[in-house]
Amino acid sequence: MARLCPFTGKRTIVGNSIARRGKAKYLGGVGKKVTGITRRKFKPNIQKVRAVIDGKVCRIRVSAKAIRMGLIVKPPKRNWKPDATAEA
Repeated sequence: MARLCPFTGKRTIVGNSIARRGKAKYLGGVGKKVTGITRRKFKPNIQKVRAVIDGKVCRIRVSAKAIRMGLIVKPPKRNWKPDATAEA
């Protein structure tokens, strides 16, 4: 299953992790030197939530940003309580 949000389009992207050593020139050093470049992944914060889709409640995987933006309609809270006769 892809790590993809259907609402915001967020997906895993790749970039570089740059390792440096040395002291910056403005701090009195001779400058920072790059000692290594490694590929890395930036993964979206995907959550599994219950949402109302086409009038039905189902579980979907969406990004946390979509939840914060209000793109997800959550189902109403249940307030069901058992009857007193059913307990006895």
